[in-house]
Amino acid sequence: MQTQEKRLRIVSGSQDCLIRIWNADTGEAIGDPLQGHSYEVTSVAFSPDGKRIVSGSWDESIIIWNADTGEAIGNPLQGHSHGVTSVAFSPDGKRIVSGSEDSLIIIWNADTGEAIGDLLLEHSDGVTSVASSPDGKRIASGCKDCLIRIWNADTGEAIGDLLLEHSDAVTSVAFSPDGKRIVSGSKDSLIRIWNADTGEAIGDLLLGHSDGVTSVAFSPDGKRIVSGSKDCLIRIWNADTGEVIGDPLQGHSDQVTSVAFSPDCKRIVSGSWDKSIRIWNVDIGEVIGDPLQEHPHEVTLVTFSPDDRRAVSLMQGSDTTLAITSQSNTLRTLILTLSTNTSPFIPVTLMMKAGCMAGTLI
Repeated sequence: MQTQEKRLRIVSGSQDCLIRIWNADTGEAIGDPLQGHSYEVTSVAFSPDGKRIVSGSWDESIIIWNADTGEAIGNPLQGHSHGVTSVAFSPDGKRIVSGSEDSLIIIWNADTGEAIGDLLLEHSDGVTSVASSPDGKRIASGCKDCLIRIWNADTGEAIGDLLLEHSDAVTSVAFSPDGKRIVSGSKDSLIRIWNADTGEAIGDLLLGHSDGVTSVAFSPDGKRIVSGSKDCLIRIWNADTGEVIGDPLQGHSDQVTSVAFSPDCKRIVSGSWDKSIRIWNVDIGEVIGDPLQEHPHEVTLVTFSPDDRRAVSLMQGSDTTLAITSQSNTLRTLILTLSTNTSPFIPVTLMMKAGCMAGTLI
């Protein structure tokens, strides 16, 4: 699922094997559904220029599409032996990276559809999260095997040693805006900051959550980190010192599943299994107004769009619902209901001004 700023489109993948493109302002479907996968679609992403869409599926294939005509470009990319869980374009749009339940990461030439170099083989269990560095030169991956690996995006070679601090599945990885650091969150309730060049841990573990961390993100200025957890709390951290800033943000009555900073760094949006979305004032740590919407099902992802006027949320329940909430004074809400997605992984990519931001929800 992804928003694209200039044309305000949304692309969605579903268990019905179809991909749909939507008008983000009207909620209307654009054209016919994209048909090509034989099993549920698990991940979709726009290219940085918005001209192509890449999709991954539990049918083990990846397809590149023309975003304007909806036609498949070339043949499906074949290389994984189990379901594809995460796909993302590089910031320059020349490559695609994919992660899979087969524990492999593959880098593809986005123009020819050919695999570039050797398979990235270091993980021993399913890959849960992949992220591209802002300059497109490195890839970070998180895995069920508790490990994080940094890769050279040009050669496919692992850079340095495995990042070994976590004792349970890594759930979220993200690069800092300058590409010098990586933050990781894990089911072990810990957060770790890493030197993206050396792979060494920076400072102490970030301790404050009493249950598994579900989501981590840097602020756009790189000065802070926000984390959400199964303990129902949101915490803000100093990205340089690792110290917690202020008291936890409290208001959700069930686990927090997703957190994100606004582009101006002044607000945080959070989603929770309590079926609500909340917006917080970062400086004072207080919720802004009432919950944006009482969702019929658990909220699993929220993020601001680049223009700072919309928040995107994904809910999982008897159906899967995408809600786009306007941040204007009227707080208008558009809800799109998609068919059920029972996959344990929900990969999501958002088009940012400086590139793509990708993550996988567990």
